[in-house]
Amino acid sequence: MSVTETPETGLAVDAKPYVTIVLPCYNEQDHVIAEVERICGAMDVSGYTYELVAVDDHSTDGTLDRLQEAAPRFPNMRIVAFHRNGGSGTVRRIGTQDARGEIVVWTDADMTYPNERIPELVQILEKDPAIDQVVGARTSEQGSHKILRVPAKWFIRKVAERLAGQEIPDLNSGLRAFRKSVSLPYLRLLPPGFSCVTTITLAFLSNQHDVHYMPIEYSKRAGKSKFSFISDAYRYILQVLRMVMYFNPLKVLMPPAIWLVVIGLVKGVVDMFRHPFYFPASTVMVFLSGLIIGSLALLADLIVRSRGE
Repeated sequence: MSVTETPETGLAVDAKPYVTIVLPCYNEQDHVIAEVERICGAMDVSGYTYELVAVDDHSTDGTLDRLQEAAPRFPNMRIVAFHRNGGSGTVRRIGTQDARGEIVVWTDADMTYPNERIPELVQILEKDPAIDQVVGARTSEQGSHKILRVPAKWFIRKVAERLAGQEIPDLNSGLRAFRKSVSLPYLRLLPPGFSCVTTITLAFLSNQHDVHYMPIEYSKRAGKSKFSFISDAYRYILQVLRMVMYFNPLKVLMPPAIWLVVIGLVKGVVDMFRHPFYFPASTVMVFLSGLIIGSLALLADLIVRSRGE
């Protein structure tokens, strides 16, 4: 991804900031400055040293112009301009890799998240070294396609909880703070789209990093949503399965393998009583399918544990 960092808005480099806030901006011209004001206002009074990395993801409106015009008012803001649209996941990955702060904050520029509470997320990490990520867990759903989104997100979250082995109040919140040093091994796993937030959550949970959830209010977004229900919901569930397969394939593959073996054995016993010494092809196929999937599960688990990450 080719980027341009505008020199006139570069952050003064006399002191390394403690917090880096990564703000993806794509066609947010009507409210991006209001969001920047809200973030900088909260951080200025927090006492934390910080940088705000505003990344224009090749907007087709005047978002970049608005940021550049307002830059002199915000000395802690750095503007990065992408030469093509990379997606929110790409923005967050590159922003995190380039972050100068120990703590990295992800949020959005669409006025949905209470960004004035960012210092609270940072404070939790600062006070408790055992916590590696703090997620703003939304207490309401204000997105588009609400009737479809609520049950779909509930189902995906329950699948993720089952596979991750712990409760997840909010799987894909866009507001979170985490330790950069802990996140670095997982950044290469981030997909380019919205499911990057799901990925970073599952990566931390699957590797036994403590994740704390802070309840937050979620507001109706400003501007037009970039979320596509069908395609993005499909990517979410696919990413959940991919991430758990990456870290713990036994949880995905072994349950269906065991069920197939058990069904094959039970069916074989029934067939034995109905037709002595005769096993239908379907019984053999079910039993062998379970054995094959179980063998793949064990092989995948061996590969995961020998990866040395």
